[in-house]
Amino acid sequence: MFIVSGDWDLRGAPRAELREAGIEALGLETVEDMARVIAGGIAPSLVVLDGAQLHNSEMRRALENLSSRVPLLVIDSRLDPAPPLPGATTMLRPVQIKEIVARILAMLPGLMNAS
Repeated sequence: MFIVSGDWDLRGAPRAELREAGIEALGLETVEDMARVIAGGIAPSLVVLDGAQLHNSEMRRALENLSSRVPLLVIDSRLDPAPPLPGATTMLRPVQIKEIVARILAMLPGLMNAS
C-alpha cells in the first residue's frame, strides 16, 4: 500500500496506525515518487492520495489509469477539492486518522475490518 502526500502528517500517522494492525505502507511525497517505485517493480494493493496531487492535469491522467486497476482513496480539501477521480473513494477534510485507517481496512481485499 502507498500513502502519497506532501503533508508528513497524512503520510506518517496512518502508516503508524496501520503498522500496529500488521499492515505495512510506503509513504511517498509525490505521484512522481510513486511512479518511480511502480516502475521499479513494486505494485501497490491500495493507494491513499492527498487530493492536492490531483490539481495537476498530467498527474490526474496518470492516476485515472491507475485507479482502474488499484483501489484509490483520496483525502481531499473541503474548501478546494480536486475534480472527482473516476473509480476513487473520497474522504473530505477534516477527517481523523482513525477514520482514514478504518476506510483503508474496509477497502483492502482479504482483510477483516478490525475495530
